[in-house]
Amino acid sequence: MEIMGASLRICVADIETAIPFYERLAGGTAQRFERGGVQVAAIGSFLLMSGPEAELEILRKVTATIAVKDVGEARELLTGLGARILVEPVPTPAGSNMLAMHPDGSLFEYVDQHG
Repeated sequence: MEIMGASLRICVADIETAIPFYERLAGGTAQRFERGGVQVAAIGSFLLMSGPEAELEILRKVTATIAVKDVGEARELLTGLGARILVEPVPTPAGSNMLAMHPDGSLFEYVDQHG
């Protein structure tokens, strides 16, 4: 499994107010999308999320988002190492993602980009 990088997950009350700050900080433009009622803005290494508190409560439990070359390959390695896949790989507009619990109980989202 090749790890390409990681994103810091930040839950914000008002994504429209937060985006300009992080765009200036990271020197980039937000890529926006929505998933399950949660508004998401990816800016450099930052992943801003805003939405219903019930959804954000779950998202806050995820330690980080890890970009990998291939989510399917990551799944195989992680399960071989004793991790538990909580959400199987799901296609997204940019690639695939999944949610895994490491043996120590830490939750991570794994994503790849195909396209």
